[in-house]
Amino acid sequence: MSPLASGPQGPTTLRPLLTTVLDALTAGAATRDGPLPAGGPTEVAARLREALGDPFPEHGDEDALRTLVQALAAGAADPADPLCTAHLHCPPLAVATAADLAASVLNPSLDSWDQAPAASELEALVTRALAAEVYGETGQARSAGDALVTTGGTESNQLALLLARERHGHTQLVCAANAHHSLRRATWLLGLPEPVTVPAPAGTMDPAALGEALTALPGPLLVAATAGTTDAGLIDPLPDIAALCETHGARLHIDAAYGGGLLFSDRHRPKLDGLARAHTVTLDLHKLGWQPIAAGLLAVRDRHDLAPLGHHADYLNADDDTEAGLPDLLGRSLRTTRRPDILKIAVTLKTLGRTGLGALVDRVCERAAEFAELIHRHPRFELHDRPTISTVLFRPADATDDTVAAVRRTLLTEGRAVLGRARLDDRLWLKATLLNPHTGADDLAALLKLVEGHTPR
Repeated sequence: MSPLASGPQGPTTLRPLLTTVLDALTAGAATRDGPLPAGGPTEVAARLREALGDPFPEHGDEDALRTLVQALAAGAADPADPLCTAHLHCPPLAVATAADLAASVLNPSLDSWDQAPAASELEALVTRALAAEVYGETGQARSAGDALVTTGGTESNQLALLLARERHGHTQLVCAANAHHSLRRATWLLGLPEPVTVPAPAGTMDPAALGEALTALPGPLLVAATAGTTDAGLIDPLPDIAALCETHGARLHIDAAYGGGLLFSDRHRPKLDGLARAHTVTLDLHKLGWQPIAAGLLAVRDRHDLAPLGHHADYLNADDDTEAGLPDLLGRSLRTTRRPDILKIAVTLKTLGRTGLGALVDRVCERAAEFAELIHRHPRFELHDRPTISTVLFRPADATDDTVAAVRRTLLTEGRAVLGRARLDDRLWLKATLLNPHTGADDLAALLKLVEGHTPR
């Protein structure tokens, strides 16, 4: 009979399996030998199919753990490789990953207290501490704020729109052209009107255009601003936007899935001035927080806004159980079964503290500034702009968009470097999002040299 991960024999059973996993990860990375497997989709798929064989054989294979972990590692894009910089996809901290293993072993589900006694209390304490980080440490904001754990920015943004609709009725979303695609999708899912889009001429929302829109539109209105755009890591003028919302009686949501991590840095936190004036804020700690996926949050300034999420299922939150003091967890999410993603977040916050996390934020922002300076001084490259957070956009000088796209795909196919792409100012740019605090100056120079070497003269 197959052994269990939990229970008295769990640690004894897991120990040799963890060695197998770690050895397979090492072997797979050695086979890959770079940030991405070489060969492109067809070759990578063929190697994986060969390793997998029959996905569901008649008789089991005791070597499946080693085989499949090694195959997955060999075919992975490694966010810890300094040349893997395409997306908001961070290398997770070892301590957070270890905590995630504990969560998997214990396997609590946060849909009723009797499935997650300690985890439910841990979630309540840590989410309120993070809400206080957004809305302030003292006064009424601290007692009124709260945060929900989500699967990421998409779920957080959808919840923000849902809460606005439930609080104010058939709400009209107003956002800029730089807003995350999940906001537009959320209006469709929730049956809300098509969003009104205002210009973002320099990559950020134009306050004058927003003011005109708010003046012309009937309410109720929800403005969604962005603190850390996906394409360039730009931050909308939050104080101006907040002031306009207050003047026009509009609700404000700020999508800080990327930029929210700046809260941990004394040096960069001022870039988020105005954040605390939002009714709801999206955070993603599996971006600038170095958590294994998923680690999203939605912070709310007034926890009473969460009331519409309340739901009753007698087998999970019977009235007499709630009256007897058992916490009601169903109003903490639209999901029922929920793993305790809060554990890895709590372990990270407690282990590193604000100083330690802030140092990581400062380091990746510094690396981005260094990379931008390297590009700026290079005669064969064009820099889009100095980075606001840790995203740098650049392109070979005088190259066509087709050349830019081809260089990126060639590096991907060869497994040499993973760069993203972004279209701004009607041109295609290569995108490097630096989230690895261990990336050094030599790594940045090597990345630029690779791009230069693959660009036709």
